[in-house]
Amino acid sequence: MKKQDNKTIQWIKFILVLIAWLLFCYWLESWLGLIVVPFIYDAYISKKINWGWWKERENPLRFIMSWVDAIVFALVAVYFINLFFFQNYVIPSSSLEKSLLTGDYLFVSKMSYGPRIPQTPLTMPLTQHTLPVIECKSYIEWPQWEYRRAKGLGDIQLNDIVVFNYPAGDTLCSSMQYQAFDYYQMCYGIGYQIYPQRPNPDSLSYEQRQEFFNIIYNAGRNKIWANRAEYGEVITRPVDRRENYVKRCVGLPGQTLQIKDHIIYLDGKENKEPDNVQYTYYVKLKQRIPEEMMEELGITMEELASLNVNGYMPMTQKVKEELEKRSDIVESIRLNTDADDKEIYPLNGNMHWTRDNYGPVWIPKKGESIDLTPDNIAIYERPIKVYEGNDLQVKDGKIYINGKEAKSYTFKMDYYWMMGDNRHNSADSRYWGFVPEDHIVGKPIFIWWSSDPDRGGFAGIRWSRLFSFVDNIK
Repeated sequence: MKKQDNKTIQWIKFILVLIAWLLFCYWLESWLGLIVVPFIYDAYISKKINWGWWKERENPLRFIMSWVDAIVFALVAVYFINLFFFQNYVIPSSSLEKSLLTGDYLFVSKMSYGPRIPQTPLTMPLTQHTLPVIECKSYIEWPQWEYRRAKGLGDIQLNDIVVFNYPAGDTLCSSMQYQAFDYYQMCYGIGYQIYPQRPNPDSLSYEQRQEFFNIIYNAGRNKIWANRAEYGEVITRPVDRRENYVKRCVGLPGQTLQIKDHIIYLDGKENKEPDNVQYTYYVKLKQRIPEEMMEELGITMEELASLNVNGYMPMTQKVKEELEKRSDIVESIRLNTDADDKEIYPLNGNMHWTRDNYGPVWIPKKGESIDLTPDNIAIYERPIKVYEGNDLQVKDGKIYINGKEAKSYTFKMDYYWMMGDNRHNSADSRYWGFVPEDHIVGKPIFIWWSSDPDRGGFAGIRWSRLFSFVDNIK
């Protein structure tokens, strides 16, 4: 009777696990998971495979295998959860200050926008792209699957804070000191150094201007490739192996974005700025800002270093107003309007846009088309070529896509415009363009830990930020 009861319990467990697994496969819209069903059946019913063979062995083998079993189970569980449900993310830089701070640890939900089906399924758990110590790739490059995404709980909304893969991170230098650099900006930057005497692009025709930018880019590229001792190998990464970034979505698919005097406009209407938006200001001090005042206003050592080196520092409107009240400390405060157009996206567009005056630019939307012209092809070249996998050539003033002359293009994906709240200290869409939907990782839900890098130990814990919901940060 007892044996019969145990058999019934086993069947109940098997059916429950099987239903859960089938629902998971249905959610992912992938029936490759059916290959796991025989193993589930064996684990609960047939028991042909002796999964716990090591339990019958003598020590020390039994002891060692018990630890191996526990570690493997933990790694597989964490890997599975990170792929489809949630992962942790730590804010590494100040691009979102004072909304999200350096040292904030985020709980990121992949279910909010739908988890991506892994494009590189074979990878070492708990790594992004590089194994520590030996510094080699943490993933196997084959197979690489096409982009697919499971259904999520919702869509990206305007002003959401979003985690995504770095769009320009498809190509990079393997040398550790250059891995964080934008490869394409490096090529242009080095090219400009090689050709310090160059014509004014405004004086050139469209064809001449494109030839000029190609010369600059190729000169920089060739120098990088020829100096492997300094730059390392030039490598490529698939989408889901690129660095994770976190920014605020300030432009949705189908909207026309323009920045005028640092204010964002969408379809001609001003978009509300985050409460803690920062810009850099030139500050003249009569004396050093007291440490207690820095702590009270949230001024970091990084910001103070910027003031000491550059003469300007980022601050919110609130901090600006508080400093202006202290005439004993501050002599003057003036908005930093200095801006360079050389690193602004598109790098070969000659748009004369700056970080504070940009566009207008239409953000591509899935299924919608745009007329292609010599004036806008530089803006949409990267999405068409790199993100959507087309061959694009410009010859004799005409645009060819996959060998055919094209006067328009219909986009296959939605795209987004991402910017940091620290507007003058943020590498974002103004510098590397649109973020495709296949680069979206997830939505930060809450801050589960926060530590101030300027203050060590117990004193550095930001208790007030623990378990704060990111949606409440506007």
